[in-house]
Amino acid sequence: MEHASRPVILPAGAEGIAEAARILREGGLVAVPTETVYGLAARADRDASVAGIYRAKGRPSFNPLIVHVADLASARWLAEFDDRAVKLAETFWPGALTMVLPLREGAPIADAVTAGLPTVALRCPAHPVMRAVIAGAGLPLAAPSANRSGGVSPTTAAHVQSSLGDRIDAVVDGGACEAGLESTIVALRGDGRWQVLRPGPISEARIAAVLGTPSEAVTSQAVEAPGQLASHYAPGKPVRLNARKAEADEFHIGFGDVAGDVTLSDTGDLAEAAARLYALLHHAAAAPQPRIAVAPIPGEGIGAAINDRLRRAAA
Repeated sequence: MEHASRPVILPAGAEGIAEAARILREGGLVAVPTETVYGLAARADRDASVAGIYRAKGRPSFNPLIVHVADLASARWLAEFDDRAVKLAETFWPGALTMVLPLREGAPIADAVTAGLPTVALRCPAHPVMRAVIAGAGLPLAAPSANRSGGVSPTTAAHVQSSLGDRIDAVVDGGACEAGLESTIVALRGDGRWQVLRPGPISEARIAAVLGTPSEAVTSQAVEAPGQLASHYAPGKPVRLNARKAEADEFHIGFGDVAGDVTLSDTGDLAEAAARLYALLHHAAAAPQPRIAVAPIPGEGIGAAINDRLRRAAA
């Protein structure tokens, strides 16, 4: 794909979505908003297109990519769905749940997407812009977060531009993302077993309520899904967690009664904290202080996902 100036910023109306779909069909890279973060989309059936994602992100080739689909029917062309997978899809799709399922034989998915695994990670997003782009392209789209690999995930079009610049063809500007955290990833195993590989907006308890069985602890060290690398989300500076006070050389991200230089939520609202997390890590990365301190965050509910991201940022 060649444009006079890259990336092209496309409005999130009918014309912009149609242009984004055209670029994707032709094998290009387009950043698109989802309800979690901006995703860097490419058609999932071409190795060359998927390789473009890896080049733009500098992403390790062993880290699989999530494939975004229009609906359950589209997903069933790509993966083997048992009764549990159908139940989860009917309950949480469209939405922030990714399922790792057995790849269907002959599925039109590039090897680079699965990183050589016999499984594929599938999600049906809820964001109207992402859904419209998928429908317009008429293709399943591989779409990891639209940032350099290991960096802070992007929640605005400006974050995408500053991170990826001219490495991509276009950005559909749909404003700020709501959830601010990437999707929950669940792997469905044989014999009725299942595991949460990455915490996210949909809690383990809600999944267990649908499946009727508890999850297994994650014991495998293999990278089966995005976001399992220890140093993911690193802002490029040392990060100190559970800091009620900052040292002189630290930029302090507060929460609740810990004010900080900025705050994830002055009222202690975990959903607000999730939505602001990446934007404030970007802010902290750009601050003059050489180090970052983050106030304590409660571990219940979505707080578990926030703390997971913060531990990786501090790794």
